[in-house]
Amino acid sequence: MDPIEPPAAESASVLAALRQLIVDGRYPPGTRLAEIPVAAALGVSRTPVRLAFRTLEQEGLLQKSGKRGLEVRAFTEADVLCAVEVRGALEGLAARRLAEAGATPALLARLQDCLAEGDAVLAAGTLTESEVARWTWLNQVFHGAIVEGTGSRVIADAIARNNHLPFASADSITIDRRALEREYRKLQMAQLQHRLIVEALRRRESARVETLMREHALIGVRYGALFGLDAPLLGTDPATVHGAA
Repeated sequence: MDPIEPPAAESASVLAALRQLIVDGRYPPGTRLAEIPVAAALGVSRTPVRLAFRTLEQEGLLQKSGKRGLEVRAFTEADVLCAVEVRGALEGLAARRLAEAGATPALLARLQDCLAEGDAVLAAGTLTESEVARWTWLNQVFHGAIVEGTGSRVIADAIARNNHLPFASADSITIDRRALEREYRKLQMAQLQHRLIVEALRRRESARVETLMREHALIGVRYGALFGLDAPLLGTDPATVHGAA
């Protein structure tokens, strides 16, 4: 079985920092971003910034502007919530089909590895930058393994298309670095949901695992208030357009 290896710590940190700057409105929609000034602002080289730009474009937070430029994309919080709910429905479908067919021992072992490493990340009772990066990667591996386990190209392609919408993908989870103690509690809940999902897959409980996956998708956009975090994902009124009048 291949090891679960995250991307380089610096690249993950730069990606997370840029994502948070967009969430906070420091780079409002329509802002053109270039590698050199962003790298200077973050105190890093151009390489991790270039990689972060590529990922954020794939996530739908950046869009092409002109021949080579990129700018921050405008979107509403309603757009984000809808996209996340669509992902939950598609991942729920994948999990239900997987439970009905029976997950292979290799897939269950892969998911168990994710659970074990997730427990290790949370074992200290606090979060650091490296642990946040590790968790984000493990979350991506966990969700990807379930979708790939179905063997359905249709479901995988539908999720891939939806992932191009802002904050829709499982690996675009936003962690407020200014409130890591409260974010830790949110990740504890996510880890528990992962464990329940694996248990339901082992028991081949198709209806239950579908419901769990749908609910799990909402943790990044609906659970913040439970842990004393800003309730709206973008720190604005849910009815307002991010960056628009």
